[in-house]
Amino acid sequence: MDSGADPCQNFYQYACGGWISHNPIPPDRSRWGRFDELSERNLAVLQGILEQAASTSHARDADEQKIGDFYASCMDETAINRAGIAPLKPELDRIDAIAAKPALLPVLTHLQGLGANILFQFGSNQDAKDSAKMIAMLDQGGMGLPDRDYYLKTDADSVKLRGQYEAHVAKMLALLGEPADRAAADARAVMAIETALAKGALDVVSRRDPQKTYHKYTVPELTSLCPAIDWPAYFRGIGAPEVASLNVAEPNFMRTVESVIVQTPIDDLKTYLRWQYVNSEAGLLPSAFVEENFDFYGKTLTGAQELRPRWKRCVEYTDGALGEALGRKFVDQTFGAAGKERTLTMVRGIEKAMNTDLSHLSWMTPATRTQALAKLDAVANKIGYPDHWRDYSAVKIERGDALGNSDRASSFEVHRQLDKIGKPVDRKEWGMTPPTVNAYYNPQMNDINFPAGILQPPFYENGLDDAVNYGAIGAVIGHELTHGFDDQGRQFDGRGNLQDWWTPEDAKEFEKRAECFVQEYSSFSPLPGVHLNGKLTLGENTADNGGLRLAFMALMDTIGNKQGRKIDGFTPEQRFFLGWGQIWCQNETAEAKRLGANVDPHSPGEFRVNGVVSNMPEFQQAFGCKAGQPMVRHPACRVW
Repeated sequence: MDSGADPCQNFYQYACGGWISHNPIPPDRSRWGRFDELSERNLAVLQGILEQAASTSHARDADEQKIGDFYASCMDETAINRAGIAPLKPELDRIDAIAAKPALLPVLTHLQGLGANILFQFGSNQDAKDSAKMIAMLDQGGMGLPDRDYYLKTDADSVKLRGQYEAHVAKMLALLGEPADRAAADARAVMAIETALAKGALDVVSRRDPQKTYHKYTVPELTSLCPAIDWPAYFRGIGAPEVASLNVAEPNFMRTVESVIVQTPIDDLKTYLRWQYVNSEAGLLPSAFVEENFDFYGKTLTGAQELRPRWKRCVEYTDGALGEALGRKFVDQTFGAAGKERTLTMVRGIEKAMNTDLSHLSWMTPATRTQALAKLDAVANKIGYPDHWRDYSAVKIERGDALGNSDRASSFEVHRQLDKIGKPVDRKEWGMTPPTVNAYYNPQMNDINFPAGILQPPFYENGLDDAVNYGAIGAVIGHELTHGFDDQGRQFDGRGNLQDWWTPEDAKEFEKRAECFVQEYSSFSPLPGVHLNGKLTLGENTADNGGLRLAFMALMDTIGNKQGRKIDGFTPEQRFFLGWGQIWCQNETAEAKRLGANVDPHSPGEFRVNGVVSNMPEFQQAFGCKAGQPMVRHPACRVW
């Protein structure tokens, strides 16, 4: 804390000032916060698991062999450097052999099957209007910059960044053996293709509206939209089950793909394939590729000064490739059944608070309220880890074959997703691995998910009093519950179907209250000349504000009429808000702040904390704040 700060002037500084001054950003990071602290501790636990699994001096089970050999292969930088680009050669030769555009298709499906980001994304998803079924889906993809606006904005910073990106593409192509002048020309061709794709893509705010990303097409209709691709042959080539219809998330983007294929010379398309393939593999290539990849995506784009230690990168690659095999070992060491039950007790208390909140909202009519309560009652709670662990027996992991291991793991995941097409939804599946320091709400599943990785200090600790735990993990639980009723989540019913269950009157009242948050957060500026996008961050800001209110209600219900004792001089109410504030302490580079303002739906820590407490009379009463002070917003924003 910074006890010299006034909590009514800047609560974030009061709660986090001491942490901020004593926790500078490590040189291998672009941001350092409480989430990152916990991630580092989890990484150390995972490293211990993987080092043991990598040892061949003892008997290993099937999962230990896979995660151990994957990690050991990743760590063998000497062998990777010795191999050079030889592991890439079969795929580069496959690209070089393309003589005409009809021969693009088998190479496209092969490379996408390895996880390369080429032209568009194809996979499976729940049918947004029939949530019991999985359907095929096409979506935008194929761009190497973080968002389409990076290709289209004309300000000086954006123009400069595009030049740096083009230079990076040229350097990567040169590392594949291209002469410098040819690599520069090829980088310009890549930029032209990706810029064309960007012009056909939806902006990040529009993509928040599920109505704008649901367009069900038959295969003949898709063929009319984008005839340059033989779609039945594409589906066969990538290994999908029979596709009768699918969701084309962005039809205009697929029209753009058609134009790119038809209008771009074949040699430029081959260059684009080479670039996207090497970009997808960069982390497990020789040191020169890794360092050049970091120079742009780490240093230039986010402001990090040093490449992260190899062991940390290899732990994360293993988690990404074989996450539930590694996560099962992590859970055994850190969480267990007792932690799951303790967290469920808190979840139920916060769900009870939301029931109370929904039951007494003055602006909601009975017809909508009935539907809202039914949706809340249907929310499924996933805590810690999945009930059934993923089977990786089909993934071949060979010690000493780092790139091959990564490709086979990627191919396994691509085809695991494709195999879902046409099948019932598996509502027990998780979208995060157990060690992840995060949580999420899935509107189509109507469930909240809390991996074991986040159910640790500073978010939750069994030895701490209820006030701090409710302010920290309790607020995160409330946040995820509220996502079911934010600007996106409220468009789905209790079964996860995209369906309008609101009366026009209630929808109008919601939009009016949500607009207050849009205006509030759009006024926040993380850097001179840079403002947050209140529409992009609306869902997260709504969830922050509603979630903290729900957690406070649940804490008051737990305390009852008892006068809570002070600890360290703070009342339970004050400790609750300190618990909230201190999970968001962070430092960020200027580059990371700029990137976040463009693409991150979450507000930075300072504005998450102050933006919420300034709307809460409960906070103002706890700290004795008066009208006119910065932490007393008028008019206060509130939806839930």
